[in-house]
Amino acid sequence: MARRSDARPSEARRIGILGGTFDPVHIGHLRSAVEVAEALQLDELRLIPSARPPHRNAPQVSAQDRLAMVTLAVADADVLVVDDRELQRDKPSYSIDTLESLRGELSADDQLFLLLGWDAFCGLPSWQRWEELLQHCHILVLQRPDADSEAPEALRDLLAARSVSTPSALEGPSGQIAFIWQTPLAVSATQIRALLASGKSARFLVPDTVLAYIHAHGLYRGAN
Repeated sequence: MARRSDARPSEARRIGILGGTFDPVHIGHLRSAVEVAEALQLDELRLIPSARPPHRNAPQVSAQDRLAMVTLAVADADVLVVDDRELQRDKPSYSIDTLESLRGELSADDQLFLLLGWDAFCGLPSWQRWEELLQHCHILVLQRPDADSEAPEALRDLLAARSVSTPSALEGPSGQIAFIWQTPLAVSATQIRALLASGKSARFLVPDTVLAYIHAHGLYRGAN
């Protein structure tokens, strides 16, 4: 994976990762990524398309199409890059495997931030080797200002021990949890697929380049 040429080799780098099926990638994904990258002054934020997500239905379109759409979506965003390592694996996409792989490529001092939506964070206890995640990264929980729910009991001790008051308080390469508020954009891939399947417009919900790719390749027709 290419790294930004302006990264400072003498200092710890700050790298965010946002995984997902991106089926298709949309403005909700991209706006969250940009807001976090700016708030934490990240050197880069990697969008990592998953191949076979263990906790949800298989993506509707191929890995090749989803990778192409994400690549088009971030083409003009310097801080956002695409990492296809999960698509190279012939097994389910477990975040712990991705984090271990990334850590093997980074220096010991580099900070790694795993971005998770609130629902995904609440589901952590069902993830593969979830207790080991914080050995490799900090967790940033993306929460909208209108969110009004509590973490499950299984996570309350972890939050009490590992959470910090603001993302700017995260220290070291890994081990802590912070919440970061997001612009509330009520956009979902399910909604976009339904619009496209019914022949309606999805313009302004996905980048124009992504929408052009969808139409050119006849994606999401007749099913959501």
